[in-house]
Amino acid sequence: MLLDTASLYFRAYFGVPDSVRAPDGTPVNAVRGLLDFIGRLVQDHHPDDLVACMDADWRPHWRVELIPSYKAHRVAAETATGPDEEEIPDTLSPQVPVIEAMLDAFGIARVGVPGYEADDVIGTLTAQAKGPVDIVTGDRDLYQLVSDARQTRVLYPLKGVGTLQITDEAVLREKYGVDGPGYADLALLRGDPSDGLPGVPGVGEKTAAKLLDAYGDLAGIMAAVEDPRSKLTPTQRRRLDEARPYLAVAPKVVRVALDVPIHPFDPTLPTRPAHPETVAELAKRWGLGGAVSRLISTLGA
Repeated sequence: MLLDTASLYFRAYFGVPDSVRAPDGTPVNAVRGLLDFIGRLVQDHHPDDLVACMDADWRPHWRVELIPSYKAHRVAAETATGPDEEEIPDTLSPQVPVIEAMLDAFGIARVGVPGYEADDVIGTLTAQAKGPVDIVTGDRDLYQLVSDARQTRVLYPLKGVGTLQITDEAVLREKYGVDGPGYADLALLRGDPSDGLPGVPGVGEKTAAKLLDAYGDLAGIMAAVEDPRSKLTPTQRRRLDEARPYLAVAPKVVRVALDVPIHPFDPTLPTRPAHPETVAELAKRWGLGGAVSRLISTLGA
C-alpha cells in the first residue's frame, strides 16, 4: 500500500475540525486525521507493506523547464533569497514535521527523493513491486498506474478513507473510456488547470477520449494528423498541429517517473511502534493520545 501522503493529510486537515489542538493550542487536526486514516486503511485492507510517499519537491525544476506554467498558480511567492513556496494554509505547514516525526517513531516507511514528487516515488515503487499494489490518493493523476495485469489499483477517497472508490481498469473505462496508460494521454490532451497544464485548445475530456478510442494513443493521434485520409475534422487537425510544441513535452511532465533513485528501505508494516518512547513523548506533547492508542491497537491486531 502506497500513500500519497500530502494528498491524505490535506484531506485530513480539511476534514477534521481545527478545534483539535495540542495542549499549547497548536492545531493538530491534520496529524490526528492522518493517523486515523492510516489506522482505518490498515484495518480495512490489511497491507503487508505500507509506504508513506512524500513530496521532496512538489514542483520539480525539470518539469517547470518543460512547461513553465506547471503548478505556477500554486506558488505563493518567489523571492531572490529563497525557493518558491507552495500556497498552503498557515496552520497546516507546521503540522507536517509532526506528521513526519510520528511516522518515523512508529516505524512506518517514509520515502521522498530530492527533485521528485510523491507521484514519482509511487510510480517507481509500483514498477518495482512483485505483487499487488494499492495506491491511496485523492489525485486522479495516479490513475495512469492502474493495471489489472499488474494488480495495481487506486483507492480514491470519496469520504474520509472509510468510503473509497476502488479504481481498476473497468472503472476507468466506464468513467473515462481509457485504461491506465491511456489516462495520462487523456489528461495531457484535456489539460488540467489545477496543475497548470494548458491542454489542447478545444479538446475536452470527451473529445480526448474519442480520439484515443479511434487512434489508440497520443502517437496514433499525431500520426492521424499527418494522414490526410484520417477522419479528424479540419478543426481538430489544425488544433492538434498547432499544439505540437506542447504535446512534444507534455508526456514527460504528465507521466510519473518510473526510475526514481530510491535507496533500499524496509517497507514492512510494523506491528508495534519502532520507538515507543518517542511515540509516547509525541503523543503527550501534541495531545494525540487517542489517535496514537487507536493506531497502536490496530497495528497490533
